[in-house]
Amino acid sequence: MVPLVEIHGTTILAVRKDGVTALAGDGQVTFGQTVLKRGAVKVRRLEVGEGILVGFAGGVADALSLLERFEEKLKEAKGNLLKGAVETAKLWRTDRVLRHLQAMIIAADREGMVLLSGSGEVITPEEPLLAVGSGGPYALAAAKALYRHSNLSAREIAEEALRIAAEVDLYTSGQVTVLTLGEA
Repeated sequence: MVPLVEIHGTTILAVRKDGVTALAGDGQVTFGQTVLKRGAVKVRRLEVGEGILVGFAGGVADALSLLERFEEKLKEAKGNLLKGAVETAKLWRTDRVLRHLQAMIIAADREGMVLLSGSGEVITPEEPLLAVGSGGPYALAAAKALYRHSNLSAREIAEEALRIAAEVDLYTSGQVTVLTLGEA
Protein backbone atom coordinates (compact mmCIF):
# COMPACT_ATOMS: atom_id res chain seq x y z
CA MET A 1 0.00 0.00 0.00
CA VAL A 2 1.34 3.43 -0.98
CA PRO A 3 1.29 5.93 1.89
CA LEU A 4 -0.79 9.06 1.30
CA VAL A 5 1.25 12.24 0.97
CA GLU A 6 -0.42 15.31 2.37
CA ILE A 7 -0.76 18.46 0.34
CA HIS A 8 -0.22 21.56 2.46
CA GLY A 9 -0.55 25.13 1.48
CA THR A 10 -1.78 28.60 1.98
CA THR A 11 -1.99 31.01 4.84
CA ILE A 12 -4.82 33.55 4.68
CA LEU A 13 -5.06 36.64 6.92
CA ALA A 14 -7.74 39.33 7.16
CA VAL A 15 -7.10 42.69 8.86
CA ARG A 16 -9.42 45.68 9.24
CA LYS A 17 -8.04 48.98 10.49
CA ASP A 18 -9.02 52.64 10.02
CA GLY A 19 -11.85 51.82 7.62
CA VAL A 20 -9.72 49.62 5.36
CA THR A 21 -10.06 45.85 5.08
CA ALA A 22 -7.10 43.85 3.76
CA LEU A 23 -7.12 40.17 2.89
CA ALA A 24 -3.77 38.52 2.20
CA GLY A 25 -2.75 35.06 1.08
CA ASP A 26 0.61 33.47 0.39
CA GLY A 27 -0.48 30.72 -1.98
CA GLN A 28 2.26 28.14 -1.42
CA VAL A 29 1.28 24.57 -2.30
CA THR A 30 3.46 21.79 -0.89
CA PHE A 31 3.21 18.09 -1.69
CA GLY A 32 4.98 16.11 1.02
CA GLN A 33 8.43 17.72 1.27
CA THR A 34 8.26 19.36 -2.16
CA VAL A 35 7.07 22.88 -2.95
CA LEU A 36 4.88 22.58 -6.05
CA LYS A 37 3.93 26.23 -6.36
CA ARG A 38 4.64 29.45 -4.48
CA GLY A 39 2.19 31.81 -6.14
CA ALA A 40 -1.23 30.16 -6.14
CA VAL A 41 -3.80 32.93 -5.69
CA LYS A 42 -6.32 31.95 -3.05
CA VAL A 43 -7.83 35.36 -2.37
CA ARG A 44 -10.66 36.78 -4.49
CA ARG A 45 -12.89 39.82 -4.73
CA LEU A 46 -16.62 39.09 -5.09
CA GLU A 47 -18.70 41.80 -6.71
CA VAL A 48 -21.64 41.39 -4.37
CA GLY A 49 -23.05 44.35 -2.48
CA GLU A 50 -20.26 46.87 -1.93
CA GLY A 51 -17.63 44.20 -2.46
CA ILE A 52 -16.56 41.20 -0.42
CA LEU A 53 -13.09 39.72 -0.13
CA VAL A 54 -12.72 35.96 0.29
CA GLY A 55 -9.73 33.73 0.93
CA PHE A 56 -9.60 30.01 1.37
CA ALA A 57 -7.38 27.29 2.75
CA GLY A 58 -7.77 23.57 2.21
CA GLY A 59 -8.58 21.63 -0.90
CA VAL A 60 -8.84 23.97 -3.88
CA ALA A 61 -11.70 22.11 -5.58
CA ASP A 62 -13.55 21.92 -2.26
CA ALA A 63 -13.00 25.61 -1.56
CA LEU A 64 -14.10 26.68 -5.03
CA SER A 65 -17.30 24.62 -4.69
CA LEU A 66 -18.00 26.33 -1.38
CA LEU A 67 -17.18 29.76 -2.78
CA GLU A 68 -19.78 29.24 -5.52
CA ARG A 69 -22.44 28.39 -2.92
CA PHE A 70 -21.32 31.29 -0.71
CA GLU A 71 -21.59 33.76 -3.58
CA GLU A 72 -25.10 32.48 -4.36
CA LYS A 73 -26.14 32.89 -0.72
CA LEU A 74 -24.59 36.38 -0.59
CA LYS A 75 -26.62 37.44 -3.62
CA GLU A 76 -29.78 36.05 -2.01
CA ALA A 77 -28.89 38.01 1.15
CA LYS A 78 -28.33 41.18 -0.94
CA GLY A 79 -24.67 41.36 0.10
CA ASN A 80 -25.26 40.88 3.83
CA LEU A 81 -22.02 39.12 4.86
CA LEU A 82 -23.21 37.50 8.07
CA LYS A 83 -26.54 36.31 6.64
CA GLY A 84 -24.81 34.89 3.55
CA ALA A 85 -22.25 33.12 5.76
CA VAL A 86 -24.90 31.59 8.04
CA GLU A 87 -26.97 30.36 5.09
CA THR A 88 -23.84 28.85 3.50
CA ALA A 89 -22.91 27.14 6.78
CA LYS A 90 -26.41 25.65 7.07
CA LEU A 91 -26.16 24.30 3.53
CA TRP A 92 -22.61 23.04 4.19
CA ARG A 93 -23.76 21.06 7.23
CA THR A 94 -26.91 19.59 5.74
CA ASP A 95 -25.98 18.79 2.13
CA ARG A 96 -24.67 15.21 1.73
CA VAL A 97 -21.92 16.19 -0.70
CA LEU A 98 -20.93 19.56 0.76
CA ARG A 99 -20.51 18.33 4.33
CA HIS A 100 -17.51 16.24 3.23
CA LEU A 101 -15.64 19.16 1.68
CA GLN A 102 -12.38 20.09 3.40
CA ALA A 103 -11.84 23.84 3.32
CA MET A 104 -12.02 26.99 5.42
CA ILE A 105 -13.08 30.38 4.13
CA ILE A 106 -12.48 33.87 5.44
CA ALA A 107 -14.85 36.49 4.06
CA ALA A 108 -14.68 40.20 4.80
CA ASP A 109 -16.40 43.38 3.75
CA ARG A 110 -15.87 46.98 4.85
CA GLU A 111 -17.46 46.38 8.24
CA GLY A 112 -17.11 42.75 9.27
CA MET A 113 -15.32 39.49 8.74
CA VAL A 114 -16.25 35.87 9.28
CA LEU A 115 -14.62 32.47 9.25
CA LEU A 116 -16.62 29.60 7.78
CA SER A 117 -15.29 26.25 8.91
CA GLY A 118 -15.88 22.74 7.63
CA SER A 119 -17.91 21.87 10.68
CA GLY A 120 -20.46 24.52 9.77
CA GLU A 121 -19.21 27.15 12.19
CA VAL A 122 -19.52 30.87 11.45
CA ILE A 123 -17.06 32.73 13.63
CA THR A 124 -16.73 36.49 13.97
CA PRO A 125 -13.53 37.65 15.71
CA GLU A 126 -13.29 39.83 18.82
CA GLU A 127 -10.60 41.92 17.14
CA PRO A 128 -10.73 42.70 13.41
CA LEU A 129 -8.19 39.97 12.62
CA LEU A 130 -8.69 36.42 11.30
CA ALA A 131 -6.31 33.80 9.93
CA VAL A 132 -6.52 30.25 8.57
CA GLY A 133 -4.21 27.76 6.93
CA SER A 134 -0.95 26.15 7.84
CA GLY A 135 0.67 29.39 8.99
CA GLY A 136 -2.56 30.89 10.33
CA PRO A 137 -1.63 30.83 14.03
CA TYR A 138 1.74 32.49 13.32
CA ALA A 139 0.23 35.11 11.02
CA LEU A 140 -2.51 35.86 13.55
CA ALA A 141 -0.03 36.28 16.41
CA ALA A 142 2.14 38.60 14.32
CA ALA A 143 -0.91 40.58 13.15
CA LYS A 144 -2.15 41.00 16.73
CA ALA A 145 1.20 42.45 17.82
CA LEU A 146 1.42 44.75 14.80
CA TYR A 147 -2.22 45.83 15.13
CA ARG A 148 -1.89 46.68 18.81
CA HIS A 149 1.60 48.19 18.83
CA SER A 150 2.23 49.94 15.51
CA ASN A 151 0.87 52.59 13.21
CA LEU A 152 0.95 50.30 10.18
CA SER A 153 -2.03 50.24 7.81
CA ALA A 154 -4.26 47.20 7.36
CA ARG A 155 -2.40 46.34 4.13
CA GLU A 156 1.02 46.69 5.77
CA ILE A 157 -0.01 44.58 8.79
CA ALA A 158 -1.32 41.82 6.50
CA GLU A 159 1.84 41.78 4.36
CA GLU A 160 4.27 41.87 7.28
CA ALA A 161 2.38 39.29 9.36
CA LEU A 162 2.44 36.83 6.44
CA ARG A 163 6.15 37.42 5.94
CA ILE A 164 6.73 36.71 9.64
CA ALA A 165 4.63 33.54 9.39
CA ALA A 166 6.78 32.45 6.43
CA GLU A 167 9.87 32.67 8.63
CA VAL A 168 8.35 30.14 11.04
CA ASP A 169 6.03 27.89 9.01
CA LEU A 170 7.67 25.91 6.23
CA TYR A 171 4.33 25.62 4.41
CA THR A 172 4.00 29.42 4.08
CA SER A 173 5.91 31.27 1.37
CA GLY A 174 6.91 34.92 1.45
CA GLN A 175 5.03 35.68 -1.79
CA VAL A 176 1.99 37.64 -0.67
CA THR A 177 -1.13 38.68 -2.60
CA VAL A 178 -3.17 41.42 -0.88
CA LEU A 179 -6.63 42.67 -1.78
CA THR A 180 -8.24 45.66 -0.05
CA LEU A 181 -11.58 47.40 0.39
CA GLY A 182 -11.85 51.05 1.41
CA GLU A 183 -8.31 51.99 0.42
CA ALA A 184 -7.96 55.31 -1.42
